[in-house]
Amino acid sequence: MKNTQVISAFLALGQETRLNVFRLIVQRGDKGLTPSEIIEKLGIPNATLSFHLKDLLDAELLLVERQSRNLIYRPNAEQVLKLSEFLLDNCCGGKPCSLVQPLQKAKAK
Repeated sequence: MKNTQVISAFLALGQETRLNVFRLIVQRGDKGLTPSEIIEKLGIPNATLSFHLKDLLDAELLLVERQSRNLIYRPNAEQVLKLSEFLLDNCCGGKPCSLVQPLQKAKAK
């Protein structure tokens, strides 16, 4: 994955409404959501939602499919996985990562 793709994804997710839309669609997984369902759940005006969906599609974070009269938006799992792999590449200097204990628990010991 190229830096420009990662930056595009972060720019798309760096806005609260788009992040909420993306997370809602991810929660539905392969079932996806129509714009009407997103509007119903998040209360976003249609014109505004179209703008946000376009940005998420341009960042390749979503896939869209037409089913009869409806558009179904689904997460682009492959792209999200690539983004995660990019972020964790060379994690811990190439050594196996151990879980970091929360600060409060670490102080208690």
